[in-house]
Amino acid sequence: MKKSKYKSFNELPLMLNVQDVSDVLGIGLAHTYEVVRRKDFPSITLGSRIIIPRDKLMEWLERQTAYKTEKY
Repeated sequence: MKKSKYKSFNELPLMLNVQDVSDVLGIGLAHTYEVVRRKDFPSITLGSRIIIPRDKLMEWLERQTAYKTEKY
């Protein structure tokens, strides 16, 4: 697993790019693009750039873990 350059939520920029999300999640860039393209993932496309609001990413992660917990 990749090591994140961020140590806490507060260190994250308000808007993340795909590389930032890859670093935070500790997954490869190709896999991150797959995740970012999901319909339920909170991303914004501006021209050719994909940005992800920090708060929305954290909410999405919480929903994913809650869903898994409820499912099992």
